[in-house]
Amino acid sequence: MQIKKGRIILSIVISIMVLLSFIIPRETLPSPDTRIILEHTYKTYIAPVCFDQANATNLLEESTLQNAQDIDYKQESSCTKDALKGERDRLITSFLKEVGIIEKKWDNW
Repeated sequence: MQIKKGRIILSIVISIMVLLSFIIPRETLPSPDTRIILEHTYKTYIAPVCFDQANATNLLEESTLQNAQDIDYKQESSCTKDALKGERDRLITSFLKEVGIIEKKWDNW
């Protein structure tokens, strides 16, 4: 009887947590290994979707967002800033994006 009561309580708690995950908002951010283009002349980084309109020289390198931030490069333009802006998702959606079940907008760069 005691085990059955514990299972019922556990089931109720899990059900409440799952329901809350569909309600609670969370910001999904690009992962540290998001592909970025480093522009070494101006010490900036460019989001790949913004490259065509960027003011880039020939001193370029492909890297990650984490590396660009580690070497203290700045965002090249507002396009890059907007492209890397977090997405507002529900907690469950954000979690599924973090574990790779749902693609983030930055995954195909």
